[in-house]
Amino acid sequence: MRLLKLMAVAACVIALSAAPALAAGTIKVGAILSVTGPASFLGAPEAKTLEMLVSDINAKGGVNGTKIELIVKDSGGSPEKAVSFAKQLIDEEKVFAIIGPSTSGETMAIKNIAEEGKTLLLSCAAAEVIVNPVAKYVFKTQQMDKHAVIRIFQQMKKMGITKVGVLSSNTGFGKAGKEQLEKLAPENGIQIVISEVYDKAATDLTAEVTKIKAANVQAIVNWSIEPAQAIVIKNARQIGLTVPIFQSHGFGNINYVKAAGPAAEGVIFPAGRLLVVDVLSNNNPQKPLLEAYRKAYEAKYKEDVSTFGGHAYDAMLLLERGIKDGGADKEKVRTAIENIKGLVGTAGVFNMSPMDHNGLDLNAFEMLTVKDGKFAVLEK
Repeated sequence: MRLLKLMAVAACVIALSAAPALAAGTIKVGAILSVTGPASFLGAPEAKTLEMLVSDINAKGGVNGTKIELIVKDSGGSPEKAVSFAKQLIDEEKVFAIIGPSTSGETMAIKNIAEEGKTLLLSCAAAEVIVNPVAKYVFKTQQMDKHAVIRIFQQMKKMGITKVGVLSSNTGFGKAGKEQLEKLAPENGIQIVISEVYDKAATDLTAEVTKIKAANVQAIVNWSIEPAQAIVIKNARQIGLTVPIFQSHGFGNINYVKAAGPAAEGVIFPAGRLLVVDVLSNNNPQKPLLEAYRKAYEAKYKEDVSTFGGHAYDAMLLLERGIKDGGADKEKVRTAIENIKGLVGTAGVFNMSPMDHNGLDLNAFEMLTVKDGKFAVLEK
């Protein structure tokens, strides 16, 4: 009997000593981002944003009293590395969720891995195929390709443009955008006269834009997220092509404007409102959040904020809300994220549902242009 009592006391001591360790535990969040490589304009600000946010969350005591442990993996934009890191984060690190990848190609490469591992994946990439068809554990924070295409075609209609040439990079983002352009062109009264695909690492695209010029198009649509998109603009203007140039929402980093130089003047593209927060109405529900994010990011890193960093911001925002509502249970958090309504983010106002794991609509985009080397709202 005495032995049983001693064992019971020992068990209580062990339980009590283990409680602080449990309370002091962390929620592991993995991030697969293109911090270096051709998509570094996306991944670098995403990584910085997450580090800033997690530091701030932890300084305030964490989420529901539990701190976040962020594990960032630099994929360099490689789908193969993304696959390796996803398996490592899920199988070895036992992460609660993964934020990223930065690009559509990488995201599609690990989508099934996350699904099979029942691990939340909050992608920062754009392609609609990431969430269509819906996968139970996969969400994305960047606006839809199809909505970007529709906004571009709506603007073309206002300008009387009907015949266009399309240029796209040989990436998951470029392929998905090209497909949406071709799918939606007929119903929007647009004829794609010529379509050229270029290498994401190209350094000269004179041959491609020369073909576009020969086709006598009224405008160019250039769909890419890599630095090569700036080369398209420069080469087009160098050969005397003066038609309007439309870019995808992958143009939302001022470094692309700087890379293209004066040739970028007048470029038109859809983007989130982070880039033009100064001119937003005080009644706009996004303005306070956008101002706070820009101020914090630019003060900490001494560089311009970009919409790409905003996609990581939104991913962490969604995950934080999910954990607040669902606790430490993955399934409850997944369900909580899937039912988020009215959550104001940098990309727009998120209204998720079991049928929609993006939660953004056409209104998430503003049509912008480059004016005097800076982003500006396109005049209506």
